Amino acid sequence: MTGFEVKKRDGLARISSLSLPHEQIHLPCARDTDLLFPELASLSMTNIPLSAPAQFASAYLPGRSGRIVMVNPVVAPSASSGDIIMVPNWNTAFSNPRNYTDWLVHLKSTLPPDTAWYAPGAALPSNAHMLCYSGFDLFDFIAVDLRSAQHTFCLPEGEFPEEIMETGVCGCQGCREGNLLVHNRLALSRELSLISRFIADQQVREFAESRCRMQATHTAILRHLDRHYSFMEQNLPVARHCRLGAMTGEALVRPEVARFADRVVNRYIPPAADVAVLLPCSARKPYSLSQSHRKYLETVGGRALELIVTSPLGLVPRDLERVYPAAHYDIPVTGHWDREELSFTAGIIGRFLGKHAFRRVIAHLDGGALEATRMAAGIAEIAIEESCISRPAAQDSLRNLGVLLDGERQVSHDPVRGTLSWQFGVDVNTAGMSVRWKPPNLMVRRGKEPLFSLDPGTGFLRPTFEGWKLLPGTCRVGIDNFVPQGDILAPGVLTADPAIREGDEVLVEGPRAMATGRAAMGASEMQASKRGIAVRVRKVLKH
Repeated sequence: MTGFEVKKRDGLARISSLSLPHEQIHLPCARDTDLLFPELASLSMTNIPLSAPAQFASAYLPGRSGRIVMVNPVVAPSASSGDIIMVPNWNTAFSNPRNYTDWLVHLKSTLPPDTAWYAPGAALPSNAHMLCYSGFDLFDFIAVDLRSAQHTFCLPEGEFPEEIMETGVCGCQGCREGNLLVHNRLALSRELSLISRFIADQQVREFAESRCRMQATHTAILRHLDRHYSFMEQNLPVARHCRLGAMTGEALVRPEVARFADRVVNRYIPPAADVAVLLPCSARKPYSLSQSHRKYLETVGGRALELIVTSPLGLVPRDLERVYPAAHYDIPVTGHWDREELSFTAGIIGRFLGKHAFRRVIAHLDGGALEATRMAAGIAEIAIEESCISRPAAQDSLRNLGVLLDGERQVSHDPVRGTLSWQFGVDVNTAGMSVRWKPPNLMVRRGKEPLFSLDPGTGFLRPTFEGWKLLPGTCRVGIDNFVPQGDILAPGVLTADPAIREGDEVLVEGPRAMATGRAAMGASEMQASKRGIAVRVRKVLKH
């Protein structure tokens, strides 16, 4: 019997285990698959092109062979949880990035999520990052062995003539022995081990961005995948335990960035305010801990809604400055905004200002942030006031901002309502609630009843059972007739709110018990998987 279980996810990339009759394999890895799957040697006429006509592919594709199910983009796949999905000729998909992503999205959307993905004859040290980022788990040495026969020296940075082995660029066993075959195999295995480390650290996107700069087709694949927003977004966690590295232009279209901006515009409910003040970001996060933002807070004095203009997130309301990724991103600061940054940021600001009718909008900005805000004013068809005389944090600019705010009423800020609206898409009546804030801990109560606590790592609010009563119909997971004794496994899940993503706070409901916890999978994976943890339970309440 074959068993497959995902241990760690970072988008489509996974660390997993594959149990075979006589061996357990930790993925991603490369193996001599003719030894693992000897049944493949007896197959013939299986080299079906990915672009083959449907009639031809259906006639010749073997489909299932023992533990392996062969698939093709034009043939309706038939596979079960735990199967090994083999995509013949996937190495040829690299030649057409658009087809690569279209085929991948189609196959991934139609096959069970808890299946191991095998790309035969495809993996090289220079493309392993993209294969793993795309959700492939198992590889072989066919491609690197072929390069060895062609006297090609393989590195993650590309393929080179064999003579480079003598220049000392690598000190592996194969290079020390002058054995090209051993070097190429070790280079692939070493790269897959490094990728596993980045998956474990939830930074495989940053790793893929750095590696793909060596190949134009890899960069194109990354960009095409980002354009499949709905597919990628449902496979990405709502928060990670690490920073979000926005080092390249692709950061502007990362699904996590697009999701944050979309929730700011379409979910977030700001406090009632007549005036909005747009402020520059800071290197320190959360912004309010920085020296410049302490000055802004003192000058504004609660007389306006504070909105921070930043790349790549676009716009961060002060209420959300601790919510992932607003307090967790890192970007190289040069003072220069390119046209893509300006256009993206202006679009977010313009949509937000167009949706919320402020009597006055003050731009306390300079440089690219001010230029983006001017563009946004045109989009929203509103007038803005500019308050900076010199630098935003300079005394003359701060004095001018204070003068512009003279006579404006105090805004009743409600970060609990704002955070809940962004997080759950629900407008919660927070009347009568009290907030006890002792950094990094926050507790929201109504009377003596605790309703929400703050996760200091993500900035999300964690509802208690009483808190969930204020969030009707959202982030619910239905389970079978049992009382959870620990984390809830996928086979026990009957229903799941389609909006649930990995990392979301969820309420588990069943005939015999309720539980609060955090989703370890997205909704679709919870319902389609036969193995793996679906919800990490925090507290259980028996009926």
